[in-house]
Amino acid sequence: MAHFAKLNTKNEVEEVVVIDNSVLDDGTGTDNEQQGIDFCVSLWGPGNYVQTSYNGNFRRDFATIGGTYDHNANGFIRPAPYPSWYFDQTDWEWKAPVAEPDDADTVEYVWNEYQQRWDAANSSTP
Repeated sequence: MAHFAKLNTKNEVEEVVVIDNSVLDDGTGTDNEQQGIDFCVSLWGPGNYVQTSYNGNFRRDFATIGGTYDHNANGFIRPAPYPSWYFDQTDWEWKAPVAEPDDADTVEYVWNEYQQRWDAANSSTP
């Protein structure tokens, strides 16, 4: 199955639709994204449709409702896990404003958005 993200004018993902792979078959054995876009328009009306990969084989991440599409990087960006986090385009991931503690490989930590810090997972600190 092929997946297409419908984007709004801010390049935010509003919907992810699934269509049969045969729609993309251009007769040469190569998928034709434009055929998929044309099919989406014929079913759901005008819009900005961009193909996305469920396995992350292209366009970096699978499109997620509420996420965005970066045309320059040709990739989908998932929604921020917390309001304070920033997106690192080099690593293509969201990062906390404070680095995880050095022992994060042996101690489980959870982000405390309210206090802007990492707390041990078994901590009862508010």
